[in-house]
Amino acid sequence: MFAKPLSFWIPKMPIINLQIHRSLSTLSATADAVLADKALTLLKRHPYQLNSLSSEFTPEAAFNLLLKTQSDQTLTLKFLKWAQPQPFFTAKLKCLTLHILTKFKLYKSAQTLAQNLAVDLPRDDGNFVFSCLTETYHLCDSTSSSAVIDLVVKSYSHLNMIDKAVNIVNSAKVHGFMPGVLSYNAILDSVIRSGRNNWVKFAEEVYNEMGKSRVSPNVYTYNVLIRGFCGVGDLEMGLRFFGEMEKNNCLANVVTYNTLIDGYCKLGRIDDAFELLRDMGLKGIEPNLISYNVIINGLCREGRLKETKGILNEISRKGLVPDEVTYNTLLNGYCKEGNLHQALVLHAEMVRNGLSPNVVTYTSLINSMCKSGNLNRAMEFFDQMHVRGLRPNEKTYTTLIDGFSQHGFLDEAYRLLNEMTKKGFMPSIVTYNALIKGHCTGGRVEEAVGVLHGMARKGLAPDVVSYSTIISGFSRSQELDKAFDTKREMVEKGVSPDTITYSSLIHGLCEQRRITEACELFQEMLSRGMSPDEFTYTTLINAYCTEGDIPQALRLHDEMIQKGFLPDVVTYSVLINGLNKRARTMEAKKLLLKLFYDESVPSDVIYNTLIENCTNIEFQNVAALLKGFCMKGLMNEADRVFELMLQRNHMPNEAVYNIIIHGHSKVGNVQKAYDLYKKMVCSGFVPHTVTIIGLVKALHTAGMNEELSQVIENILRSCRLTDAELAKVLVEINHKEGNMDAVLNVLTEMAKDGLLPNSGRSTYGQLSEW
Repeated sequence: MFAKPLSFWIPKMPIINLQIHRSLSTLSATADAVLADKALTLLKRHPYQLNSLSSEFTPEAAFNLLLKTQSDQTLTLKFLKWAQPQPFFTAKLKCLTLHILTKFKLYKSAQTLAQNLAVDLPRDDGNFVFSCLTETYHLCDSTSSSAVIDLVVKSYSHLNMIDKAVNIVNSAKVHGFMPGVLSYNAILDSVIRSGRNNWVKFAEEVYNEMGKSRVSPNVYTYNVLIRGFCGVGDLEMGLRFFGEMEKNNCLANVVTYNTLIDGYCKLGRIDDAFELLRDMGLKGIEPNLISYNVIINGLCREGRLKETKGILNEISRKGLVPDEVTYNTLLNGYCKEGNLHQALVLHAEMVRNGLSPNVVTYTSLINSMCKSGNLNRAMEFFDQMHVRGLRPNEKTYTTLIDGFSQHGFLDEAYRLLNEMTKKGFMPSIVTYNALIKGHCTGGRVEEAVGVLHGMARKGLAPDVVSYSTIISGFSRSQELDKAFDTKREMVEKGVSPDTITYSSLIHGLCEQRRITEACELFQEMLSRGMSPDEFTYTTLINAYCTEGDIPQALRLHDEMIQKGFLPDVVTYSVLINGLNKRARTMEAKKLLLKLFYDESVPSDVIYNTLIENCTNIEFQNVAALLKGFCMKGLMNEADRVFELMLQRNHMPNEAVYNIIIHGHSKVGNVQKAYDLYKKMVCSGFVPHTVTIIGLVKALHTAGMNEELSQVIENILRSCRLTDAELAKVLVEINHKEGNMDAVLNVLTEMAKDGLLPNSGRSTYGQLSEW
């Protein structure tokens, strides 16, 4: 219960003045009571006539009326609807109203009023409001003082007025009133959401104060704390509160588990997240769609998209329906993985189900289209965003500007830049770097320098990417003096060169066969503590091969592996070509086998480590090795690599299947190629266009019409036409065979995908050049 109102000291006055004062007070009180009765009569019979009293109505009259109607909810609400916007509706009246609304259990209306009260008194530290609540509490019939204080504290907390909320709690405790768990929860939630610097210490103090005040934390208390700590990556602290929750016999709910599962996923501990998901079921808590969406997001982050199929199946079995979050998460995951086909399938399914991709997802789709060179489709998605009422952001525009720049359409890139600025988005350094790269890619390096200087004039300082891109451009065009001048300029501006800067300059020097200077620059790079990358090593290896210094090239190759870099197809091609030119064919063949025979690998680098590292970059070294064999027609060796891979329990991925199928098709091992194709499809992979073209041609040449028909039927049934090159071959073959129905089907699918029957060039590993 609140303390009684304090007595106030009254100065001694002449008796006559005091009597006059009392008479005036009595008259005033009588007038207010009469006014209140008049308003009450109008309220009951003619509420629309209340406005006639507005000019003369006083706070005291309103007070009087509310006390009379406090037991009649209908009359009270009618009066409040009229009174709240009026100037006589003071803070004290609002506090009285809070007690009455809370008594009626109209918590939402009470909270709105409490927030208005807080906003209207910006200079109050909470003490004035508390004194008003105390005074009005004694005047009304309310027995819900605890609920009112909790509600007011919650309102202040929602407005992020944390210090004022704490003051109200402290004042309540001083006056003998104990705030409930709702007050503490509101403060905890607000302080954690605010992210203030000392929130961890503050939250712990609030939690400890609950214990001292004998306020038992509930599931919401623990969920707020767990969410806060998991949100900043402190999963261990979150798990500590989870353990304390169980110790205090406070039952966790689905929100608790979802928060911890998300915490595990954000730290890449997906297996632990799965274990917690299963633990939910054992505890009798049914996972909801959010639980599964969190797991899907974690799998997508780790590149484990194949495992999402199992989660989707479980969602279906539980009778749940994927929502926009599910689809957007998967779409982003497939776009990042480069699986554009699956992303488009999901997009179509999503739209068909009446769901809408968000801005992030559309930006991912646009980015994927730009990377694949399908700029028309990228703009279609951009237009779809507008149709769906979505506003492209700065990243969306930058993605398109980068796409058009890299493909030489600088006019369109600048048009988008102008549109971007008109929409109120300021181009970032990333935007300008995209334009710089576009100019350099097109050989217009001087114009790129103009963009760089333009950035500086607009207050944007060029970064290492800006300078390194220009240096790379000058190096490729053999203007090394300008490249080195740009390096000096960047250093003068306080921008430190990075590995790409040095690698570009080394490449330029090697192109001019200035290998001594290139090696000096390489040593300078090492002395500055920079690690060379694959490009640096491959450039120098190529230079030594060109000069005929094979031992030095092989030494660099070994050093490259020892430093943990995986040689790619370019590195091996350089070495193999160098060895072949020196009539060292056996050594070249041995080099191809090097990754698979431990005795040929440096003693401190074993193949198992390399192949495990290779998992997350799609077996690049295995694919490179296979491609090397297939390019040379060494299909027996390629099969040995493939079989050894299976023996080591590494299942082939799309890249491996595509390469080996194409290799067998090319050398005439058609049955072998077709068998591998069937295995690939059964494994759920989509053969690449180049693979399909090679296999279809080989089957047609070998007269294996039944198998050919099966492949064509599979293609048409799955509608996986991904570029015009495949469509052209299918049209040509069926036309020669007189199968016009199949021709028309292919053309129909081409029309759906916006394709025309031309001889497009595939960029997949340059397979089309074999």
